[in-house]
Amino acid sequence: MSSSPDSLDAPQRQGLASAWLALFASSSTLICCALPALLVALGAGAALSSVVSAVPQVVWVSEHKVPVFAAAVVLMVVGGWVQWRNRTAPCPVDPNLRNACLRTRRFSAGLYFFSLALLAVGGWFAFVAPWLAGVEAG
Repeated sequence: MSSSPDSLDAPQRQGLASAWLALFASSSTLICCALPALLVALGAGAALSSVVSAVPQVVWVSEHKVPVFAAAVVLMVVGGWVQWRNRTAPCPVDPNLRNACLRTRRFSAGLYFFSLALLAVGGWFAFVAPWLAGVEAG
């Protein structure tokens, strides 16, 4: 039997799709906040200006960071709910398909937790670090 993604049933495909969607959502928070802050902190302001001139949408995402984060958090909650719901979904009896099912489940969970870490890093640079800088300066 094949252990291709076509052999996965609906809950596994749904869990994997939610994990990829969560990664996409959390990556947008990195683009708006963490990447610019990292480049400036490393003294690469010229690189940041090159990125902004090449991809001016970065400025729009940064200007609208609250809705971007709100959408990312909603998608992460939905993704987490799907991951939680599918954690005990039955896997096929066939050993190859069962192994593919369990591998996909572990991969989806790992991808989801990686996405949570990206969201936390983006949130730190978007909201916490500027607030701390304002408290220290004030």
